[in-house]
Amino acid sequence: MIKHLGTLEDVDALAQLGAWAGWDVLDVGCGPGRLSRALAQRGARVRGFEPDPVQAAKNAAAPTAAGVTFALAPAEALPVVDACADAVVLSRSLHHVPAQHMDTALREAQRALRPGGALFVLEPDIHGQFSQVIRPFHDETEVRALALAALDRAATRFERVEECWYTTEARFESFAAFKAHMIGMSFNDIVAERIEQPEVAAAFEAGRDADGYRFTNPTRVRVFR
Repeated sequence: MIKHLGTLEDVDALAQLGAWAGWDVLDVGCGPGRLSRALAQRGARVRGFEPDPVQAAKNAAAPTAAGVTFALAPAEALPVVDACADAVVLSRSLHHVPAQHMDTALREAQRALRPGGALFVLEPDIHGQFSQVIRPFHDETEVRALALAALDRAATRFERVEECWYTTEARFESFAAFKAHMIGMSFNDIVAERIEQPEVAAAFEAGRDADGYRFTNPTRVRVFR
């Protein structure tokens, strides 16, 4: 039976799966670094790596946070020594790695782990409400399937693999806020014209609730030890 952790933020789900306090953590494909900072607030020492130069520059220019550093680096070529981390996290980032580099990225994560360390890979389900809203202009069906296949191949190199699920919620005040959010993720290279479609607007409107707009995002976590 697959365990479901409930409706949680990413960091709260990870807190149920690891100790984190005192750990050296690599957040690979860290995006704007929200999870990196949240894990540092839990007592981890976090290095966030982002391959997109635009986002990496934003991370470097952002106010510093205790326990967190950021750098520009791709998942398939991490600038770290062997056995330097207690945990490596790929949070919704493996499917952004070019398909030909996914296996290498997972080997890099394994190389960085200390004995007894763990690799945490978070991948969203393609059937979630949020995924369906963005699908007309940003269809990730193929790349997410490729990411899961890479995870299946990686499983043979670890002693133990666990899987569980949880659900996050994406909330927006308006369609304009949603559009700004999507365009702001420079690593996806999305322009406004691709979002401004009747099909997208209708799917977005279906998420209206009393507080604005809400969309579920079921997320699979695989933990490799």
